[in-house]
Amino acid sequence: MHFSIPDTQELKDENSTPYTSFNIHINGVFHCSVRYSALYAFHEQLQKEFGSKSLPPFPPKKLLPLTGPKLDERRLMLEKYIQIVSQEPVIASSDAFNGFLLSAQQETQKEQAESVTLDVFLMNGHRIPLNIMSTDQTEEVLETVASQIDLPEEFVYYFGLYLVKKEDKGDNSIVRKFQDFESPYISLKSANKEATHRIVMRKSYWDPAYDDDLLENKVAMNLLYVQVTNDIERQWVLATKDQLKHLSTLQERNSKREYLRMARTLKYYGYIQFRSSLTDYPKSNSRVLIAAGNQELNFRVEVSPGTIKEGVFKITRIRCWRITTTINNGSGTSNNPSMSQLELSFEYLMAKDKLQWVTVSSDQAILMSMCLQGMVEELINKKQGKKIKRPQDKVKKTRKGQSRDSSIPTGINRQVSSPEGLGTQNGDAVTNSAFDDAIGDDDL
Repeated sequence: MHFSIPDTQELKDENSTPYTSFNIHINGVFHCSVRYSALYAFHEQLQKEFGSKSLPPFPPKKLLPLTGPKLDERRLMLEKYIQIVSQEPVIASSDAFNGFLLSAQQETQKEQAESVTLDVFLMNGHRIPLNIMSTDQTEEVLETVASQIDLPEEFVYYFGLYLVKKEDKGDNSIVRKFQDFESPYISLKSANKEATHRIVMRKSYWDPAYDDDLLENKVAMNLLYVQVTNDIERQWVLATKDQLKHLSTLQERNSKREYLRMARTLKYYGYIQFRSSLTDYPKSNSRVLIAAGNQELNFRVEVSPGTIKEGVFKITRIRCWRITTTINNGSGTSNNPSMSQLELSFEYLMAKDKLQWVTVSSDQAILMSMCLQGMVEELINKKQGKKIKRPQDKVKKTRKGQSRDSSIPTGINRQVSSPEGLGTQNGDAVTNSAFDDAIGDDDL
């Protein structure tokens, strides 16, 4: 997860007393606005559960209100604190951590817990109406969907909930995957203040081999079939005329299992496609189409008008990556991420003993980063013999109140860094454990 506190806002409490609130963005999206006192109480709660040695220093209290440079210094210190805390898997998966973020979101949006109807869609537009509580977290909503469509429990977390934006041309683009620290109902309500969004259920794994687990269950297979047919229609998955003709024949026969097995042989099957962006590879300001899947980032670079060059960056050869956020000059708003420019930079093993940084400028940079993270974690989990979790594997309390989740991988080593070369910014550098596998590759 990518946490940032890009700015603050001046508010008034119920007694009309002014105070400063810190705007927390998660994965590039405004999540909540909280007072210093609330963050301090959160820190004290974490101390009780995990001990002081597990936590970074917290910005100290001051007798007088802070303004100007001193306030900005506190903002940066709080940002660094929550970045470091969020990188500890045991803390980030705890009830204390997720509960704080959910409550902060609820209070910021002034939402009361109440019974509501929430529509969840499939990729073909099929609507699944749900009766939930407005403050239900992502996993609770996902389990409700699964129960309503009779999806067996063992397959629930093969899928995830995604925020999808309806574009002007009628197409839909994936904005992000919902995390468990948020309420999809509140997040959707907030997102729809600026554009038309919907919640969509898609598969959430990367390795096509997991498809085999779903093909023997009718409901799971139908969910996969709906997604794949939509991806082919929108040309996220590419097929020749002959392949399309054969797929059409299989559809007419209602041979869904055979359709899916053939679809797995097509180019970009299982990938997420991103909008056109800019990269410095192979040269500055190159226009590129990026797709993530099959343990790689696929680049289709326009090297000259009408000439496309394809390049592949394997995740096992990405040593680390980072997100850099540059805040534009002038006053922005807490709900307007467009005021900042996002870049994804990764250090890649181009050849033996040759590492090179590649940078992509895109408003979907954080989604790209989350895709990288997901592919790396899935690779590590498979090597450790772990399987996709089930509802009964969720976080459980120990006698001391700490949370444990055996599904959280421990092979990712993250660190917060200060990216070079830009003005107002923040960054997360993620070190890729899977990179160790690349050092001995035969193709170097």
